[in-house]
Amino acid sequence: MAEERKGEMTVEEAGRKGGEKTAKTHGKEFYEEIGHKGGEIGGKKGGQRVKELIKEGKEAESKK
Repeated sequence: MAEERKGEMTVEEAGRKGGEKTAKTHGKEFYEEIGHKGGEIGGKKGGQRVKELIKEGKEAESKK
């Protein structure tokens, strides 16, 4: 499946290795916590901010 290479790895391989290392050092609770924080950022609060930025951009365009 994967070719054997020296000194190179794909982004997928690097991500998997990093995730495995993080899981070993921080545990399940770490992933639960960052998942919760990600939901706060990307959820309603994050979506609302994007909506505001779009509105501001449209207003700036209409003033030109």
